[in-house]
Amino acid sequence: MSSEMKKEKIDSKEEEAAVKEIWKYVLGFTPMAIVKCAIELRIPDILQKHDTPMTLAELASELGCSSSSLYRIMRFLIQYKIFQEKPISDTSLGYALTPLSRLLTRHGKQSMADFVLLESSPVMLAPWHKLSAMVLGSQNTPFEAAHGVDLWKFASANSSHSKLINDAMACDARNAVRAVIGGCPEVFEGLKTVVDVGGGDGTALGLIVEGCPWIKGINFDLPHVVSVAPAWKGVQHVGGSMFDHIPKADAAYLMKVLHDWGDDECIDILRKCREAIPKDTGKVIIVESIVGLEENHEYEDVVLMLDMVMIAHTSTGKERTLKEWSCLFDDAGFTRYTIKQIRSFHSVIEVYP
Repeated sequence: MSSEMKKEKIDSKEEEAAVKEIWKYVLGFTPMAIVKCAIELRIPDILQKHDTPMTLAELASELGCSSSSLYRIMRFLIQYKIFQEKPISDTSLGYALTPLSRLLTRHGKQSMADFVLLESSPVMLAPWHKLSAMVLGSQNTPFEAAHGVDLWKFASANSSHSKLINDAMACDARNAVRAVIGGCPEVFEGLKTVVDVGGGDGTALGLIVEGCPWIKGINFDLPHVVSVAPAWKGVQHVGGSMFDHIPKADAAYLMKVLHDWGDDECIDILRKCREAIPKDTGKVIIVESIVGLEENHEYEDVVLMLDMVMIAHTSTGKERTLKEWSCLFDDAGFTRYTIKQIRSFHSVIEVYP
C-alpha cells in the first residue's frame, strides 16, 4: 500500500471517529440533566435503603411515577454506569447502586449530589450562554450579564442560592479535607489555632478539628454565610471580609478560595493572611489545583474544566499554573513554599513568611 493510500485510510478513520465524537457535544448536556433528575427523584437514596436490587415496578411504586418513563431514564443511567442491573431471580433483574451512584446519595460521606445540583441549577447555567460575548469584549462578566450582579452579591441577596452554594462547597470540602488529612496530616502538626478563610458553613474546618482535636478553629466568612452555619465542636464562627482583616491564628487555611479571584485580589488576601499569622512560625495552607502539574496529570481535564467554570461564574477568577502561583506568593511578600500531592485534583501548598 502506498504512503498516500495509508494517509487516506488514517484520515478516513479520524473522520469517522469525529462524526461519532461530535454527538458528545451536540447532546453533551444530557448526562448532567439526567443525573440531576435522578438526584431530585432521590433514586440513589431509595436504592441505598433497599436491601436487595429493586425491580422497575418496585421503584416506580416507591416514586409514584410512570414505569415507562422511569424505565427509559434508568436505561440511560445504566449505560453511563450510574446504576447497574443485578439478578433477583432466574427470570428477573433489579436496579442497584454503583460506585458512581453512591456519590449521588444526598447524605453520604462522599456525596457530590449538592455540587451537581448547584452546577446544573438555572442560575449557574445561564452565564454559559453569555460566554462568547465576554470573549468578544463585553464589559460584563458572563454571570453579571445573566443576572445583573456578580455571584457573591447575587448569593447575599438570594438565601436559597446561597444555601445551594454552601451545601455544594460543604460536600466538596468533605472529600477534599479527607484527602488532605489522609495524604499529608503533617501540615497540621504543631498548630494550636487555624483560621479557615472563606470557610463557608465550617464543614472543612470542623473536619480538620475532628481529625486534629488539638486545634482550635476559627471559621471566617461573610456575615450572611456564618450567621446560618451549623455549630462544630472546637470551631468558632466569625463574620467579616477577608479584604478588611483576617483573625489571627498560627496558620491560615484557604481551600478553593483564591481561584475565585484575580491576581490583585489574591495578593491582597495573601497579605492579610501574612498579617494574621506569626512571622517566625506561621504559615498559609492553600488547597487548590495547579494547571499543568505533571504529578497530577490524570486530573488535568478536571482542572481545565474548572478554569472554564471560573470564566463563567466569577469576575476575575482562574485556575493557575505553578509559575503563576509562585508570582502571587512573591508579590504578597512570602519567602518560600512547598507543594504536597494528595489523592485529588487539588494540591496542598504551604506558604511561609
